[in-house]
Amino acid sequence: MEGIAATLVQHGLALVFANVLITQLGAPLPAIPTMIVAGALAQQGHWSAALVVGVAVVASLMGDLPWFYAGRRYGYRVLNTLCRIAVEPDTCVRQTENIFHRWGPPSLMIAKFVPGFATVAPPIAGAFKLGLVAFIAYSAVGAALWSGASVIVGMLFHAQIDSALQWVGQMGGWSALVLGVIVVVYIATKWLERWLFIRVMRMARITVDELHERMRDQLAPVVLDARSAAARALDPRRIPGALMIDTTAPVLHSDVRPDRDVVIYCT
Repeated sequence: MEGIAATLVQHGLALVFANVLITQLGAPLPAIPTMIVAGALAQQGHWSAALVVGVAVVASLMGDLPWFYAGRRYGYRVLNTLCRIAVEPDTCVRQTENIFHRWGPPSLMIAKFVPGFATVAPPIAGAFKLGLVAFIAYSAVGAALWSGASVIVGMLFHAQIDSALQWVGQMGGWSALVLGVIVVVYIATKWLERWLFIRVMRMARITVDELHERMRDQLAPVVLDARSAAARALDPRRIPGALMIDTTAPVLHSDVRPDRDVVIYCT
């Protein structure tokens, strides 16, 4: 335990900074456990809680700004990239788009508490041309609330965390192996969910050329635009004749007859 405690005290703030930065850049590594442990050590007097929060806020902004500028320059294409590399399902990305479109820039203050939103919010803010000062202000408040909550939890349960660290010390190298297996299983499960979802979608897919040819028929298919409001605002182009729908509504569109083929497209 003494070796682990000494290592955490010596490099704890650096670990918080690195963990938060990597997480905000898009890596599927949770930063909350690290900040909770740092909060427990702050309660024991190794450093101030405010310092932990400050380090986390700086790291969070450094991780958010590249995505913000990418969204400002490349628009919605950045979100398409995130959909390909993120472990969260595409539906989660869509839900976070709707949150920003509905609540606007203040939603950045709670972004890190919403699964998937922490990664998607910065490029969305950039794509909607939010000012840099406003982005930094809202994001800093959000990072402070997020890290502060974790630090407070660590301070309140510092005794239990100290016991957990003792157990980890007794486990030795096995503890690192167990943690590594948990992380690998988590990432593998998320990727399997995405792979199965994409596989099902591709089985029912129609190409652009096939759709163009079908639209010339006398009984052309009904084309439904299932993009979110945020996606339509960023890219107003749409397939001619397509009907805009709300996927959260109980009926996609009242004009769709049961004898017509239906083609749905999104981002």
